[in-house]
Amino acid sequence: MKQTALADERFVVMTAENRAVIRDLPAVLGPRFIDVGITEQNMIGMAAGLALRGRIPVCHALATFLIYRAYEFVRTDVGIGKLPVKLSSWIAGFLSDGNGPTHQAIEDVALMRTIPGMTVFCPADEQDMIAMLPEIWASPFPAYVRLNTRPSVIEHQPFKTGKVEVISEGEDVTLLVYGMLFEQAYKAKEILEAEGLKVGLINMRSLKPVEEAILKVATESKLLVTIEDHFLTGGLYSIIAEIFLKNQTTADVLPFALNERWFRPGLLSEVLNYEGFTGPQMAAKISEKIKEKNGVASQPKLVTANN
Repeated sequence: MKQTALADERFVVMTAENRAVIRDLPAVLGPRFIDVGITEQNMIGMAAGLALRGRIPVCHALATFLIYRAYEFVRTDVGIGKLPVKLSSWIAGFLSDGNGPTHQAIEDVALMRTIPGMTVFCPADEQDMIAMLPEIWASPFPAYVRLNTRPSVIEHQPFKTGKVEVISEGEDVTLLVYGMLFEQAYKAKEILEAEGLKVGLINMRSLKPVEEAILKVATESKLLVTIEDHFLTGGLYSIIAEIFLKNQTTADVLPFALNERWFRPGLLSEVLNYEGFTGPQMAAKISEKIKEKNGVASQPKLVTANN
């Protein structure tokens, strides 16, 4: 973020008293760094005004307050005008591990992707995020980004808006994941491969726009698995369903998501374990699902007196 802002004086970084990952920017940007205090609605309104004046505002705040408290302003001031305001979302999803429902942003993807013109991105880790941000910030469209400073488990491929990152292809099962759960999905992939399965893994780093070529995976893999720290409704599972229905195709999909409830707070490792999102837990459920599928397929047809 710092290098991008320094290279282009149109950038203004704004925050609602949340400086944890941008603490070095005030001294570097001077008057182009604005802390509005705990007034997220004002920050978005000010950002819209700055954008109309030719600036590119980057608004950084806790995900829940950036999105939920200021939603009307994001929708009306930024969305309707399709202004190039960038929403830098901090501790979204399970990364808000120690907080209760009021601080859990697990419907953010659903809300942001419904705003016309808004783009939505969820990097897998810090390396992925650093590679993605320059193109996202340079875009003329408004953008929502789930920041992610988790360590990388792989060397990522170059980023392109609207494109997925195909880590591997597999005819038995393909894992579709975004954000910080990429690390756990990668662990699940390794476990399943050790069991002799052919496993695909796709980093869904760009959720809007999204690459509809994902349909190719649906026809080549026996089972699709969606993995997200988000409500089942409106997130990746819904995105895949919308694409499939639009193109009149279908697939066997196993979703890992939060269904009609918030997660139990704790340390991140505790949250993942309690909610069943660790690599080994997901691998076990996926393996069980594949065995069920194979068992049904291998059962002989029941012959009765009426046949």
